Amino acid sequence: MRFVLQLLAVVAVSAIGGQTVAAVEGSPWLQLFLGLLTAVLAVLVYGWVVRRTEHRPSTEVAREGAGAAIGRGLLIGFAMFGAVITNIAVNAHYEINGLGSASGAFGLLGFMAAAAVTEEVLYRGVLFRIIEERTGTWIALALTSVVFGASHLLNPDASLWGAIAIAIEAGGMLAAAYAATRNLWVPIGLHFGWNFAAAGIFSTEVSGNDTPPGLLDTATSGPTWVTGGAFGPEGSVYTVLFGVLITLGFLWLAHRRGNLVPRRSRAERTAAPTTLPR
Repeated sequence: MRFVLQLLAVVAVSAIGGQTVAAVEGSPWLQLFLGLLTAVLAVLVYGWVVRRTEHRPSTEVAREGAGAAIGRGLLIGFAMFGAVITNIAVNAHYEINGLGSASGAFGLLGFMAAAAVTEEVLYRGVLFRIIEERTGTWIALALTSVVFGASHLLNPDASLWGAIAIAIEAGGMLAAAYAATRNLWVPIGLHFGWNFAAAGIFSTEVSGNDTPPGLLDTATSGPTWVTGGAFGPEGSVYTVLFGVLITLGFLWLAHRRGNLVPRRSRAERTAAPTTLPR
């Protein structure tokens, strides 16, 4: 029952907030405000429903240390995108023609903040965490990665390869980030850092969403396996490569910290705490 209640609460915020933010796409400052508001509400609603249904502190979204954790995630997300766009520029074509839209970048900041937070509390906070309790880390990581990748098939310029790439590079990486840290702040920062770097700064496509231009006026061309084509850099083999490497790093850290959950018997699942301590 707690799974259903948590899922419904988070999906409601995501759906209402997402539709509201998308509806004001032509008003960047309003989009910034509504996007940040959606992000804050998603965290608050998630924390509230977890406390009510699991009768424990929602430690995975605790305010203590949140800023530093988000900052670490941001650095990883920005660095990863920087490595990918560098490889695209070297092996295909990426050109900066000048400044694009500063106001558009602010609108994208709000849009990407809402997307990153709502997706992380849904896919990692609810789905991965609860599935992990029953199946262990490895099966939960595989299952939620597939679901996360498949959800991107709904985007306007989606492709089967794009969904597979997202499942491998992002679904696995973000779940591993949660497993390693046992908080949602690092995956939120990483998710937002990648998305905003891609769209808000470097003006590339994000997940085939027909993303509007950001801070820079840019042009990308070349082989689809390098650039990702209409799906954007997330469809690049370089993103898959770097995503897998970061995933392995997080999983190593999770193992070192004793955060990997083995598959357990029914009796063990009943006796075990719902969420590993931070």
